[in-house]
Amino acid sequence: MIDPSRYPLLSQIAVPADLRTVSEDDLKAVADELRAYLIETVAQVGGHFGAGLGVIELTVALHYVFNTPDDRLVWDVGHQCYPHKILTGRRDRIHTVKLKGGIAPFPKREESAYDTFGVGHSSTSISAALGMALALAQRGDERRVVAVIGDGAMTAGMAYEALNHAGGIEPEPNLLVVLNDNQMSISENVGGLTKMFGRMMTNRTLNAVREGGKRLLGDKNRPTARFMRRWEEHWKGMFVPSTLFEEMGFHYTGPIDGHNLPALVAALRTLQGLKGPQLLHVITTKGKGYEHAEGDQIGYHAVSPFDPDLGVVAKPAPAKPSYTQVFGDWLCDMAASDTRLLAITPAMREGSGLVRFSKEYPARYFDVAIAEQHAVTLAAGMACEGMKPIVAIYSSFLQRGYDQLIHDVAVQNLDVLFALDRAGVVGPDGATHAGNLDLSFLRCVPNMLVMAPSNENECRQLLSTGFHHTGPAAVRYPRGNGPGVALQASLDTLPIGKAELRRQGSRLALLAFGAPLAAAETVAAELGLSVVNMRFVKPLDRELILRLARSHDALVTIEDNVVAGGAGAGVAELLADQGITVPILHLGLPDAFQHHASRDELLAEAGIDAPGIRRAIIARWPALAEVRSVAGL
Repeated sequence: MIDPSRYPLLSQIAVPADLRTVSEDDLKAVADELRAYLIETVAQVGGHFGAGLGVIELTVALHYVFNTPDDRLVWDVGHQCYPHKILTGRRDRIHTVKLKGGIAPFPKREESAYDTFGVGHSSTSISAALGMALALAQRGDERRVVAVIGDGAMTAGMAYEALNHAGGIEPEPNLLVVLNDNQMSISENVGGLTKMFGRMMTNRTLNAVREGGKRLLGDKNRPTARFMRRWEEHWKGMFVPSTLFEEMGFHYTGPIDGHNLPALVAALRTLQGLKGPQLLHVITTKGKGYEHAEGDQIGYHAVSPFDPDLGVVAKPAPAKPSYTQVFGDWLCDMAASDTRLLAITPAMREGSGLVRFSKEYPARYFDVAIAEQHAVTLAAGMACEGMKPIVAIYSSFLQRGYDQLIHDVAVQNLDVLFALDRAGVVGPDGATHAGNLDLSFLRCVPNMLVMAPSNENECRQLLSTGFHHTGPAAVRYPRGNGPGVALQASLDTLPIGKAELRRQGSRLALLAFGAPLAAAETVAAELGLSVVNMRFVKPLDRELILRLARSHDALVTIEDNVVAGGAGAGVAELLADQGITVPILHLGLPDAFQHHASRDELLAEAGIDAPGIRRAIIARWPALAEVRSVAGL
């Protein structure tokens, strides 16, 4: 519970209606308390941090001016939503964020009426808000709709599709887009748009002249008004380096200081009464108000628990490298041996393990900003000219470039390697970031080579295999550390489509795809079963699977992917094609979107940890329980 003695104003604000009873003179004090409370709570439990600190004043101003939740407030991505959650009835539960049974780390419609649109991936806010505005207009509803989007999210094509649509609709939709410009997403923003924002300057004179002109000229459809609007756009170009948003049909205001509450409130009140598409450009600082976060905006994007007085203390290097580190080191090693290698990331340099590569091979490193579709087709173009591009991307983010993977890469059988981080169960970030679907959506694509390593060294070997393969290939690996297998310095490949029989047993054969192998081996040793490290999802090791099907009573497939259409489904299809009838138990992730919890908790819930695998096998074949009893287990 919040301490009223430390937070006298914030403790009285349970919902935004309470905030709107506060004197405007006291809003700065509310913002100061909100910032202090955010630092205190995130320091205890960890979570997204810097982005929320940067929008404290903006969050207060939005909920103060607009009548939320009746007025619709749509946040983009959601990294910055913790202050919003604190002000909207979840103040005393913010310490449960990301924990099993706690509140979600991103806006979630089921959680609160104030979370008008669920998010986790970027650049959806303008489309969603426009849809809301158009639906309300159909009903003659005068409620306002506001989208808050960062300049990082504005690098994605979807944002421009929405802007283009909104600016061309007649009658004009009543929509406010707040552009939160802090020059950052998770890491520094890149691209021409970022350079343009950097050149923009505040010009109050221009906005004053423009608003005065609107009042003087009245109806915008009068010939004089139309002429003056066109003249205004050209005149504005003398003061602001771009008229991009005006040309797309939005009425631009700003840029203004996003930490100046009186200015924010005044601007929002003015825009609240204006019709048509409006864009308010605010300048903020990620990590604002906490010195450590302002000084290290990348490091404080998301944090583990820390001491607020000391800041985040660097932890000793883990004994086992993460799969992300394994990929990053392999990438540099392969780049040293083959000058054709180029690396592409859609704004995930740190998350995908590309920091070292970006420093050692800057001319061969391409951060395309939050543009997954472009990243995939860019790689296709590179492959057309004889290069070997590698797209380093999270499994859930590749979903956004799926058409390009099919149409631009697979149909043309181009040499593009996809390094899929965060595959399978991811954990605390919830359903939007889970990599539960990639085996299903990749396995059905012709020409694809699909691989799932079971340990760190195998990940390195399969990356080399995919790199030297002719045609599209994907290596998918989980978040976090592997089992601790020693890494070899060589860049060896593995025979394509060949699995590894890890244990010869009897009765059942466990076919493990990727990370679940260790749990499968534990169960196989206890119950005297065979176990196979499948390695390849496409193509499958047909010869070994058919041999095991004929020599065992049943097969068990195990994968950290949804069962529907996954690797196990491929095994069943092979057996059906060969006319082989053998009992099969498919173990994998459920046909449901998993909530946020730790990776271990979600694996246990899905039944693909060792106890879950053992339980499922004994439930299907009870006689095996006698084996455990005889063995003294």
